[in-house]
Amino acid sequence: MYEELKEQARDAAAQLAEAARLKEGQIAVVGCSTSEVCGERIGTASVPQAAQAIYEGLMSVFAPMGVFLAAQCCEHLNRAIVVERAAVPGVPIVNVVPQPKAGGSFATAAYLGAADPVVVEEIAADAGLDIGLTLIGMHLKKVAVPLRLSIKKIGAATLNAARTRPKFIGGERAHYDGDLL
Repeated sequence: MYEELKEQARDAAAQLAEAARLKEGQIAVVGCSTSEVCGERIGTASVPQAAQAIYEGLMSVFAPMGVFLAAQCCEHLNRAIVVERAAVPGVPIVNVVPQPKAGGSFATAAYLGAADPVVVEEIAADAGLDIGLTLIGMHLKKVAVPLRLSIKKIGAATLNAARTRPKFIGGERAHYDGDLL
């Protein structure tokens, strides 16, 4: 089961990276309910082994690209973000270490897997994956654009994806022509 989760996460990360045209130094935010992944209701059955498999699958794509993974904690930590310190210079850090039932198994796996992890209250990510309806939108740059990936689930959890684009504000190029991104 865990190898399959790792493979699904890897495939989702690869599709996100391609569709969002992620580049070195950019940030992908991921919210993940391992409860939902394992077929339970969000927040009821944290599964550290599932979180680890998903984290490894995502990082197998993001790390070689130089894309930072930002892991969203659960609502008990106000959806704070675990990220590498290098991704957020100058951003105020909060004093917390996520745990499987206080922050979530995925955020815990990301914290333990990071070289120099910090937790911040908010971030403006370039793209994201929402695994299990965790509501990552608050951590995406404006303007978020939904993406349709070929993979629809990780485990039993619904998978949603988004990329961001610059705002179009006035002027003759205020319409989308496909070349501005």
